[in-house]
Amino acid sequence: MPELRDRVIKYINGMEETLKKLEGLDERIVSLARQYTEDAKYYLEKGDVETAIVDVVYAEGLVDALKMIQGDKSKKVFVGGTFDIIHPGHIEFLRRASTLGRVYVAVSRDKNAEKVKGRRPINDENQRLEVVRSIKYVYDAFLGDEEDFLKSVERVKPDIVFLGPDQHVDETKLKEELAKRGINVEVLRMEKRINSWNHSSTSSIIKEITERFCNHA
Repeated sequence: MPELRDRVIKYINGMEETLKKLEGLDERIVSLARQYTEDAKYYLEKGDVETAIVDVVYAEGLVDALKMIQGDKSKKVFVGGTFDIIHPGHIEFLRRASTLGRVYVAVSRDKNAEKVKGRRPINDENQRLEVVRSIKYVYDAFLGDEEDFLKSVERVKPDIVFLGPDQHVDETKLKEELAKRGINVEVLRMEKRINSWNHSSTSSIIKEITERFCNHA
């Protein structure tokens, strides 16, 4: 139960951050989402974790529905990645991106993913794309360009490029290169990887599978 409580606290904190950044959306619905979030905090303080979860989920549902209805007013947010074995870290990254606007995902091609990761992806590019497309926080997803990563950004023409904590990209150089192509963006980065789950990286999942099933005499 303490572990569940910690997760609910993170969920509520994430919802509060989302609510701070909502602009131009129906304030009546936003206010209702805020009230549900406050109710979640109240019940959590009283030790009623289950009701707290229900309230914060209601808040998230209201915000998601509002974004879908008024999505044309949202900013475009570009993210890129391999998204090989989907885990909670991926979901949290995409959820965070969705608080900034409509999320467009460029899924790495197999040969590029192998070059970056130093190994072939477990799932091929079309499988990975299909899974990413099914995630509720994703507005659209497509396979990235094999030769030029920036062409994927050009395709979307985003307002924001959102980077993961482990993506080795120089934000300043990225902005400069995109500006040369006539695209002026805000580059933001998720501060750190979420470590509240047993597995928040594909590598850790592969390692555990190997240790469980492949290292026995």
